[in-house]
Amino acid sequence: MATESPESESESESAPEPYPAFEAHVEQLTYLNDAGGVLGWDQQVTMPEGGTPARSKQSSALSAVTHERLTDERVGEWLEELGDADLTGGQRAVVREVGREHERAVEVPEQLVTEISETASNALPVWEEAKAEDDFDAFAPTLETMVELKRDYAAAIDPDRDPYEVLFEEYEPYLGLDTAERVLERLRDELVPLIDEIEDSDAELADPFADGEYGEDAQEETVRAALDELGYDWERGRLDTAAHPFSTGTQFDARVTTRFDPADPMGAIGSTIHEFGHATYTQGLPREHYGTPLGQSRDLTVHESQSRLWENHVGRSRPFWDRFADTVNEGLGVDASPREFYEAANQIYPDNLIRVEADELTYHMHIILRFEIERDLISGDLDVEEVPGVWNDKMEEYLGVRPETDSEGCLQDIHWTHGSLGYFPTYSLGSVLAAQLYASAEEAIEDLDGKIRGGEYDPLHEWLTESVHRHGCRYETDDLVREATGEGFTADYFVDYATEKFGDLYDL
Repeated sequence: MATESPESESESESAPEPYPAFEAHVEQLTYLNDAGGVLGWDQQVTMPEGGTPARSKQSSALSAVTHERLTDERVGEWLEELGDADLTGGQRAVVREVGREHERAVEVPEQLVTEISETASNALPVWEEAKAEDDFDAFAPTLETMVELKRDYAAAIDPDRDPYEVLFEEYEPYLGLDTAERVLERLRDELVPLIDEIEDSDAELADPFADGEYGEDAQEETVRAALDELGYDWERGRLDTAAHPFSTGTQFDARVTTRFDPADPMGAIGSTIHEFGHATYTQGLPREHYGTPLGQSRDLTVHESQSRLWENHVGRSRPFWDRFADTVNEGLGVDASPREFYEAANQIYPDNLIRVEADELTYHMHIILRFEIERDLISGDLDVEEVPGVWNDKMEEYLGVRPETDSEGCLQDIHWTHGSLGYFPTYSLGSVLAAQLYASAEEAIEDLDGKIRGGEYDPLHEWLTESVHRHGCRYETDDLVREATGEGFTADYFVDYATEKFGDLYDL
């Protein structure tokens, strides 16, 4: 398969006018956006509780400046001039990506941008307290405001289209909402019968952590060992705790967070490896292109594919546990075999209420539930005050369990405080892509299982960097998938992988 090699020199070198000025403008915009990311990380990790009023003003001011820079009339003029210019492939990609963002942004009033940003900053402590107190009514007015603002945002960009589709394209601009709907429908059709078979199975999987409690210090030491094992670059990263685990940063500074439950160290291991997947993608982006889309991740589908690949295809694999079992036994004071850890990492438990603690199959039912609620909220078919009841009804319908508290129900996720409506489908799209990419990696890397069992992760890192990371936003999503795997985006590999893996585990 022929692949266009990324240009090694700066994209502005030997570029026609006005590309150098355009690229310099884009770089400054990127730096401002990345500074906003650091402010967001700080608010969730280290900022004192009383810092919110100032932080919300700082974040909204920065949003206003970046919006003004993106919508600068010079950007439109440069894009028009460069539309017919003789550009390299990389330069064309930068023009395409900035052009798409510019076209959307010019339609949105600056006042609306700053209002969304300030509302999001103020929403975080409101959500944290509401979750801690199990008080949805305390969060409802904030959520209602955010939903109205995001409706206005979508209408400003394109009042004639489905507003949820417009919002979805913030996170996945190229695959299309129809693809997300098709994938989610297929996952529901394929996974629900598989989950039912598993529930009817007589197989009992091991749980080495069932009766114990495990201190935070011991868990942290263990997840740090996991990051060491997988090859996290500590010189360009760090580990902290957060109410909702996340990763953020640039190829020079890609940070991860996790959280600890005394009764569930496997949850901390899994979530840390998940965030490692995000961070290793970020750390693998080309440093020489930092500042332009060529040095940025493709989109959230691709980003999620990297986290789910490392979490599920590596961190939940038997070869990984053949190697890592001794570390966990020593760090947490248990005595389990690699097979027992492997089984524990792959338990299917539909009665789990929490998405970030969900198993690999029922996870997608959590995504479908959120997707359906978000669509109805944005369309106006669901009022905010109805969310807890609808959430609980859907949990009962899809997973056979009903939350007793809103903290375990509709208050569990942080995304709506950010205004990230339209985000959730990318979790399932990313899981599907992870399986497709991993299947290609297995074909390309001789005895990949054996290498993981021996702690040799460099071949997988190198394949992912060569196939995905180094391209940044050079390609649209489906084109990137074709470059990496030789075929278009498909859910076939995930369905085959899930059916085979869990069929073996549960003697189906």
